[in-house]
Amino acid sequence: MRPVIALVGRPNVGKSTLFNRLTRTRDALVANYPGLTRDRQYGVLRHHGDSAIVIDTGGMGEETDGPGAAMHEQAGAAIAEADTVILIVDGQTGVSSGDEEIVAQLRGRGCAVHVAVNKSEGLDKNLVCADFHSLGIAAVHAISALRGRGVDDLIDAVFRDVYARRSQPHKAPEQAGVNGLDEGVDDQVAAPRGAVSVAVVGRPNVGKSTLINRLLGEERVVVYDQPGTTRDSITIPFECAGQLYHLIDTAGVRRRARVDEQVEKLSVIKSLEAIDRANVVLLVSDAREGITEQDAHLAGHVLEAGRALVLVINKWDGLEPDQRLKVKRDLDRRFAFLEFARRHFVSALHGSGVGLLLESVDLAYAAANRDLPTPELNEALHKAIAGHQPPLSRGRRIKPRYAHQGGHNPPRIVIHGNQVQRLPAAYGRYLERFFREEFQLQGTPVRIEYRASDNPFADKPNPLSERQQRRRQRVIRHAKRSKKRKRR
Repeated sequence: MRPVIALVGRPNVGKSTLFNRLTRTRDALVANYPGLTRDRQYGVLRHHGDSAIVIDTGGMGEETDGPGAAMHEQAGAAIAEADTVILIVDGQTGVSSGDEEIVAQLRGRGCAVHVAVNKSEGLDKNLVCADFHSLGIAAVHAISALRGRGVDDLIDAVFRDVYARRSQPHKAPEQAGVNGLDEGVDDQVAAPRGAVSVAVVGRPNVGKSTLINRLLGEERVVVYDQPGTTRDSITIPFECAGQLYHLIDTAGVRRRARVDEQVEKLSVIKSLEAIDRANVVLLVSDAREGITEQDAHLAGHVLEAGRALVLVINKWDGLEPDQRLKVKRDLDRRFAFLEFARRHFVSALHGSGVGLLLESVDLAYAAANRDLPTPELNEALHKAIAGHQPPLSRGRRIKPRYAHQGGHNPPRIVIHGNQVQRLPAAYGRYLERFFREEFQLQGTPVRIEYRASDNPFADKPNPLSERQQRRRQRVIRHAKRSKKRKRR
């Protein structure tokens, strides 16, 4: 089993920068802004044939209530899972009372602790390390997470310490291999075949993180009754009924005009990227606030990305019957273009209706990846044409000839024929609905492409037979004689 390394420290000391450096990714959101990371972020470190699980955590030691208290609990959970803790400190500011408080909390935890003095570029390493020896920790390393200086030496020391504590010789590169409980973290980095990636998106404070915690059965992500609590996209693997899922908790997406902070802009970008890489999207709306224009805008982005979709209307408990009726009418009006998506009315806080969500996720995922045999597609196409003939275009009948599947996720159907590119949008929607009902493609958009049949002789001269050439010559001679007579 691979060792687990937790990165802890005060806000804005460079934990996420070091996490991205160690995992060679950009999974952790990084900006010059304190308290940016709030939830635990997992990744895999590979170093000279060895490997370890790395956990990025939120800043510790400043806020004691609200989101700060929840962040502190998340960091504590990471420390409890860790074999080794890397305490990251700021070499520019020196030892602070916050660093001393964190060291006091680490004592008695039973895990090894290394101090990484970050932002040490341009400073005397010996003096900087000597300053932080006052924390009472022997292993102090001067590094620059941004530029990578000293990071290799730090990780070498961590692995030596881990294997010494386990009373095992240091693994040679060719013997490196891992298994066991850390497979889930590998799944986060590169999802195996069969794993369903599910992005949970919506406006701020609609209950996305509460819903994820309810699905997981634990307080995995920070929840607080304040918009903007989640700032980064966090991927969480879990298994249910033998199926592996990757839940992606995302930051709330507001209207562009209201996004003013640079950090929020970065969070929104990460949320939209999560939609693009997901297999299925859970779009969460707040029933008490109603279905808003921003909900419809997010749904449009999901549809444009071609992702399977499940609509989740949260905070359904406590609504009066007339309020529920109004919400359903708003759904029909604003989400008329999402007739293929299943709707769930739930309470993430109390759990009502949540148990059926994964069933809809499975159905949508299966529909998005379904194979559509060509003979059955052609039979369905001819049945659709028999039920409703294509309109005329410039006095000529448009003739779809045959169809085949052009891709998955979403299903893409390619229709060939004469002038099919002139089919109006209304007839395209008719075909889309027909194919969806015929093949039970519920929960996923369907893309239809048209390809006009090419005339192989369009750009080639038509060779004449000998008889046609003689006749052509006679016609030309006759035309010349007639022209001469007219001149006389």
